[in-house]
Amino acid sequence: MNHEPAVASRHVSQVIRRTRDEVYAFVANPANLPRWAAGLAKSPVSIDGDRLLVESPMGQVTVRFVPHNDLGVLDHDVTLPSGTIVNNPVRVLGHPQGAEILFTVRQIELSDEEFERDLDMVAADLKRLAEVLEARSA
Repeated sequence: MNHEPAVASRHVSQVIRRTRDEVYAFVANPANLPRWAAGLAKSPVSIDGDRLLVESPMGQVTVRFVPHNDLGVLDHDVTLPSGTIVNNPVRVLGHPQGAEILFTVRQIELSDEEFERDLDMVAADLKRLAEVLEARSA
């Protein structure tokens, strides 16, 4: 039997009044990360092969996204300064009002308070993403 502690997961989503393809293209472009993902990227992203080097609120992290695809999948692994790798499932789905982005947040190496803070940061990032993208169509 596996006796590792349980890892809590919660889903955070945001409806965006843009097409799924527009949302996917914007989020998949590493240059756009600092415009909406303050919880991950505080400054421009450096690209090193298939890795992104990101100065985050946690320190420098490495991010690897799955290859571009037609399914709206933006899963990515974040290697924390501690060396721990956190897999972040992200989907951009079609929605009657445009698109919905769904981000799974996992409680890895976080206290309950830190987990709640991460959930709030992801929700704020997704809201900012909607504001940035919806302002482009105004």
